Amino acid sequence: MTVRLPGRFSVFALATLAFIQLMFGVQGLLSPGIAQADLAGHGGPVNGLTISSDGKAVLTAGFDYSVILWDLESEEERHRLEGHDAAVNAVAFLPDGSKALSASDDQVVILWDLTAGTELRRYTGHQGKVVDLAVSADGRFAASASWDLTVRIWDLQAESDASEPVLLQHRAPVNAVAFLADKGLVVTGAADSTIRIWEAETGKLTQQMSAHDFGVSAISVAADGRHAVSSSADETLRYWDLETGDEIAVLRGHQGAVLAAAISQDGRLAASGGTDGKLRIWRLDSEFYSPQDVSHKGVVWSLAFTPEADVLISAGADALARVWRLDENGNQRTDGVQTTAAGAVAPDYADIPGAWQFRKCAICHSLTDDDEHKAGPSLHGVFGRRVGTLEGYSYSPALRDGDLIWDEESIDALFRLGPDVVTPGSKMPIQRIPKDEDRAELIEFLKRAAGYHNGTGAPTAPARDASGSTPGETGGVRSDGAPKRDADKTGARD
Repeated sequence: MTVRLPGRFSVFALATLAFIQLMFGVQGLLSPGIAQADLAGHGGPVNGLTISSDGKAVLTAGFDYSVILWDLESEEERHRLEGHDAAVNAVAFLPDGSKALSASDDQVVILWDLTAGTELRRYTGHQGKVVDLAVSADGRFAASASWDLTVRIWDLQAESDASEPVLLQHRAPVNAVAFLADKGLVVTGAADSTIRIWEAETGKLTQQMSAHDFGVSAISVAADGRHAVSSSADETLRYWDLETGDEIAVLRGHQGAVLAAAISQDGRLAASGGTDGKLRIWRLDSEFYSPQDVSHKGVVWSLAFTPEADVLISAGADALARVWRLDENGNQRTDGVQTTAAGAVAPDYADIPGAWQFRKCAICHSLTDDDEHKAGPSLHGVFGRRVGTLEGYSYSPALRDGDLIWDEESIDALFRLGPDVVTPGSKMPIQRIPKDEDRAELIEFLKRAAGYHNGTGAPTAPARDASGSTPGETGGVRSDGAPKRDADKTGARD
């Protein structure tokens, strides 16, 4: 998130420095905590998340341009919502849970039908990336916070697309927005270190507080509409009485910018996370505010409690939404709780180098030959198989009509260049593996765990034809680094 620095450092300069630190400076330095489940399905960092009012569903917003709707009990993906043209930063349920909103770097807010998994409406007008969302308790209004220095209040019941939103003008990029229960008020947090409270219907500013030493990165409000927490790059989480404007406590302990904040509906617990990879859980009803903390693998971008505060979910740069089950004191529960993560690798292959790289693939792809298809087709016998040809799976036209054959070179190119280059138009989320050794380990894992199209589990060596090609072989890469297509070679194709 952007923050304000004195002197020659600008808001956006710090954002750039923070991004470098987040993506490269923290990963691998901290061992992960023992989460009760990992919701693994995004092809990049998970930028935002929210939990439905009944605590049964979760929405996650991905750097891979997608939104995923999860069933929290089964930890399974219900819908993958695709419509944005850039990274998705924030999501929000409408009160009845049947619809939701998403906001993106593409400057657009989309309203979704979660039952059908389809787009209903677009809200446009922002002139910068939209980074946070909130919905009023009655479901009538939505608020979107943007780096264009505004918050826009949208009337979700307006029949005309031409209806003008209420505009809340700020002096700096706005990072956070929330409604105050049934009070008809909106609270915002901006990169100029301020927290402001506004009338939602009129846009009238009613209160302004100098909240932090640097910019406000997140705000979360309890169900009473009075108590809230805010986070900042000043390494603090602050606890507020919004009615009086008083700062109740400054909660310290992070060793870096705090990017995520959450407060439970009953105002008893708070959580914070940021660039130090620590997820801290605070007792707000304790005199000493002593934190309970666990290590999160990588930067924490977003946090949310279930309505009963028995579950906390965190989202971060490791492409996961992690599920933490809590006792009444905010401590992590371990009694009788299953700790196998979604996307776990079958035990027979868990010790093969590359199994860790396959962990995210496993949520969408199985390795079996029993017609088990997940979000993607089974990878059993993937080597030597032409794209779009596995029976029983509904491929996108781009792959159904494709001529690429999967082998070491084409799979390496897929994760080196990205699916948007190698398989454009496919449903595969944008993801890349930049390190040569990591891609090599993944390929070796797939060769052993998925096998070859001839069904032997090992490559065959058919005779080469007059052109020097093996039937079904792709034969290297083009001058632009992408794999050559099967149309350039001779021989039969499956």
